[in-house]
Amino acid sequence: MRKESNSGIDLYIETAPNVKLYVKDYGQGKPVILIHGWPLSNEMWEYQIDALIQNNYRVITYDRRGFGKSSQPWDGYDYDTLADDLKAIIEHLDLNDAALVGFSMGGGEVVRYFSRHGGKGISKAVLIASVTPFQLQTDSNPNGVPQEKYDGMAELIKADRIDFLDNFGKTFFGVSFISKPISTALLDYYRMLCSFASPRATLECAVSFSTTDFRSEMAAINVPTLIIHGDEDKTVPIEITSEVAAKLIPNNKFIVYQGAPHGLFYTEKDRLNEDLVAFLNS
Repeated sequence: MRKESNSGIDLYIETAPNVKLYVKDYGQGKPVILIHGWPLSNEMWEYQIDALIQNNYRVITYDRRGFGKSSQPWDGYDYDTLADDLKAIIEHLDLNDAALVGFSMGGGEVVRYFSRHGGKGISKAVLIASVTPFQLQTDSNPNGVPQEKYDGMAELIKADRIDFLDNFGKTFFGVSFISKPISTALLDYYRMLCSFASPRATLECAVSFSTTDFRSEMAAINVPTLIIHGDEDKTVPIEITSEVAAKLIPNNKFIVYQGAPHGLFYTEKDRLNEDLVAFLNS
């Protein structure tokens, strides 16, 4: 199903039986695919979409299954299935020479698309505050996040998901008594976007991004790659993610945003847009 909208083309792409993903396709030029973070939706890219279109790029955003306006199946929240969903969108839109941009959880889909599908159609990759390569504390990853922390997060989601989202958002954007990088209204807006996700998808995707080990897959990214991460990210610590990723991806440029929290797509939006465009133009 496809319909014209004032802001571009809205379409629903069936990626699996009874699973339709909501996709937006804007602008003209080389394609850039933006994959949102957890537990948000494609709307998180509001300020990047405009900048990319103004610089003559075609921008494709979509809601991951279980989130936003996409179907909310009970299962299919593992990275293999999510990468297959991405492949279906790329094939449906017949995309080639595209840039693939993943934020946070979305970075896992970028990596798995390369390891599982050979990166077909992709000529550049961007990982922004990505969960890759591995977050969980194990014997082989002693500096990771303890399982108990993720278990506690799951219990908070089950007990009162909206209250969890309210507190999560403050950490996400680095809000504290002395730091107010975003307005209360915007914080409420992002909580609302997160609330649209299905409870099941919220929990299952948390399991996926916290326990999936991408370390052996990172070298599969065989295109120029931009890695961006804030060094004050309390949601996805830079030390166990992007700092490691920069050592495992063969051809990458690693930029650290001093003092930036996890939600740098808003708090550092101007710098992020400049760095994105510069990399895509390079």
